[in-house]
Amino acid sequence: MRALHVIPSLSPKHGGPSMALPAMARALAAAGLEVDVATTDDDGPGCRMKDVPHAVPVQHEGFRVFYFPKQSEFYKLSLPLLRWLVRHVADYDVVHVHTVFSFATLAAGWSCRLLRVPFIVRPLGVLSSWGMANRRRWVKGLSFSLLDKPVLNRAAALHYTSTQERDDAARLGLRAEPKVIPLGFDLAAVQSLPPSSVFHETFPQAQSREMVLYLSRLDPKKNVEALLEAFALLRSEAVLVIAGSGEAEHVAHLQQRSQQLGLTERVIWAGHLEGVVKMSAFAAASVYVLPSHSENFGIALLEAMTAGLACVSTEGVALAAEAALEGAVVLSRTEPEPLARALEDLLNYPARRRVLGAQAARLARERYSAKAMAAGLKQMYENCRTR
Repeated sequence: MRALHVIPSLSPKHGGPSMALPAMARALAAAGLEVDVATTDDDGPGCRMKDVPHAVPVQHEGFRVFYFPKQSEFYKLSLPLLRWLVRHVADYDVVHVHTVFSFATLAAGWSCRLLRVPFIVRPLGVLSSWGMANRRRWVKGLSFSLLDKPVLNRAAALHYTSTQERDDAARLGLRAEPKVIPLGFDLAAVQSLPPSSVFHETFPQAQSREMVLYLSRLDPKKNVEALLEAFALLRSEAVLVIAGSGEAEHVAHLQQRSQQLGLTERVIWAGHLEGVVKMSAFAAASVYVLPSHSENFGIALLEAMTAGLACVSTEGVALAAEAALEGAVVLSRTEPEPLARALEDLLNYPARRRVLGAQAARLARERYSAKAMAAGLKQMYENCRTR
């Protein structure tokens, strides 16, 4: 079976989706599918990936990627991508489109309808109530009514990564069949962590102190400002590590707020972490926290769970809501006071942290493996082909 995945960007600057799609492609290739990915050369706002060829296959671990030039920031317009899709979608048995409110989604949907190729859309959480109300509300409303909803209604299926995401999107009355298949990853790197000393060599101010780790993008929906306010309420001498990047204006606002709260000596702004330093941050941390208003899954949370960390997250994070039912994550409201109580409770009781971390690691291994995800996706593709 040949599967084409279409996504507007694979830049690490966009966080989880750029990590999830390669993991998905590798898992499907390991399951025997022939997998290609079509995307743009976007590398964040105002940037493009350097040294990537256009419209020719670039070999990755078991799959190929075709890059096309983005011609605008808005919707990541790429007419070369549209032309390639019209010429080539008929070469595939199924097309899996990732995100909504993007030119790539429209281009893939239109091309598949024209050439009668079944396609599936994974909305990436952008259809959530919070996202539709708080992100360019009027633009999204108009786009959804005129452009996106007609494409989504023609899809063979809508791929949600949690029941929470599916149930939230049900209010939109979409006709395509909803399918829930959780994301899965090869988590071996997180199961065998490097020593915490690697992180402490880079950030010595965290050494010999309890450490709360936030590792994710810096974006308003992540609710980091409330996390800073919660940390200011703690009686603990713990240090808070903020590991992530985002738009310069928002990062500057968060750093200014940290200073206003008197947290200059207690917050470490680590920036974007990757590789061995990122893995060592998990080893150094006492608690991981993801306080987002809305997440259709929560990849960084899954990594922290796999590492055996005690985790605090919020009701809008789909993975957290599911893991809390298994006693694997502490669930909090998004306001500073309940966040502070949840963090203080774990920082004060190391034995509880150990029990919670062990349960989190077990759940991550058993439920969110790459093999399980690939099996679910393959079955969904076969069902779409036989209709």
